Amino acid sequence: FSKIPGSENEKKLTLDQAFRVALEEEIINKTSCENVLAIISLVINGVIEGICTASTPFVLLGDVLDCLPLDQCDKIFTFVEKNVSTWKSNTFYSAGKNYLLRMCNDLLRRLSKSQNTVFCGRIQLFLARLFPLSEKSGLNLQSQFNLENITVFNTSEQDSTLGQKREEGMEVEEGEMGDDEAPTSCSIPIDYNLYRKFWSLQDYFRNPVQCYEKVSWKVFLKYSEEVLTVFESYKLDDTQASRKKLEELKTGGEHVYFAKFLTSEKLMDLQLSDSNFRRHILLQYLILFQYLKGQVKFKSSNFILTDEQSLWIEATTKQVYQLLSENPPDGKRFSKMVEHILNTEENWNSWKNEGCPSFVKERLFPGGFPQAQHFNTKRMLKL
Repeated sequence: FSKIPGSENEKKLTLDQAFRVALEEEIINKTSCENVLAIISLVINGVIEGICTASTPFVLLGDVLDCLPLDQCDKIFTFVEKNVSTWKSNTFYSAGKNYLLRMCNDLLRRLSKSQNTVFCGRIQLFLARLFPLSEKSGLNLQSQFNLENITVFNTSEQDSTLGQKREEGMEVEEGEMGDDEAPTSCSIPIDYNLYRKFWSLQDYFRNPVQCYEKVSWKVFLKYSEEVLTVFESYKLDDTQASRKKLEELKTGGEHVYFAKFLTSEKLMDLQLSDSNFRRHILLQYLILFQYLKGQVKFKSSNFILTDEQSLWIEATTKQVYQLLSENPPDGKRFSKMVEHILNTEENWNSWKNEGCPSFVKERLFPGGFPQAQHFNTKRMLKL
């Protein structure tokens, strides 16, 4: 490399372009992912040897992921995950961190959050491993909420089909229960009012600051008491839940479909009879209560709970934990695990309130001095 005429920068750029052309031909010829990854591995070695630009592997990875279908992107991303220690090294980190972030965001835009949940999670975990905890771009410092996450449901009682008996000869839609197929675990009387109040609560979970408004709080209080009363009055069958869990284990449960809440009136009975669905709702309550009670740095000074609100939240928190412990399967174990996780979350809240200080501490020597101060003191004593 040193014997080839031209400046070092010119030679690097020429070699970078040659690798990019070679990769382009592999993509056009639709060769295997192994050939593509072999070229990228060769470029990584070239960067380490000092004959390629440090950003070239990331440019090539971006080109590949932009051109390949999602099933092949999965294989390429596995390679990216395995080399996270390489990307974090001094040789690559500064040159590649922005490329990797952009590449991951582009992938997330292509993926479905409901059908490609595992892949999306892998990308998020990779970014968490790549960037330090104190990286400001990955922190929700101002405790902002995703207000775009709106749950759509039927808000017109005139269009409601709840309480109406199905006429003879009427077809049963997919996912809908026939009259003879009502769930046996619990028989919950569902009308439009319960349906409307139940799904209206999602707006409070989406934007908790509404609870500090007097009128909104009264509505939230009323709807919550009615929904939680339904959960208390109609318990689920532990035997049926255990049987369902065993069936999931037998089938492997590898390809799970994670959907956004389905708000069809026809599914309401099935949803309230599902233990996992109940857990989702009860967990939302606990997360909401933690925010309302917690000390958040960027929370407005006007957002203060009254004594009456605090007492209600405290009592309802106990009620929710009790419902979680009674919810099969393994209710008590699940309830304790959730409580432990939320208690740990308080430590993260405190860390964010303090401005996210670095977890890296300077090593202390005998006498309690930092490293630099220790050596300076030792030198002065010798003088």
